[in-house]
Amino acid sequence: MLSPGTLNERRDREAKRKLYARRGVLEYWIVDWRLRQVEVYRRADADLVLARTLREADAVASPLLPGFSYQLDQLFADLPPTA
Repeated sequence: MLSPGTLNERRDREAKRKLYARRGVLEYWIVDWRLRQVEVYRRADADLVLARTLREADAVASPLLPGFSYQLDQLFADLPPTA
């Protein structure tokens, strides 16, 4: 989940992604609660690159978690309606 605040968000999107890529992480999800979306980054060579952006009507799944699927509208259900 994105941390609130511009500096924290930049840390989540840039610094953490780069660190995780250096450490060999195969997949990194960023949950943006304000936009009600999930950005899925997957390993490509030595980096984590954006593979998909999923919206509230989508389900998130991963080849790393066979059989797992989660409907994103359930994840965002308790948030106040967007303007």
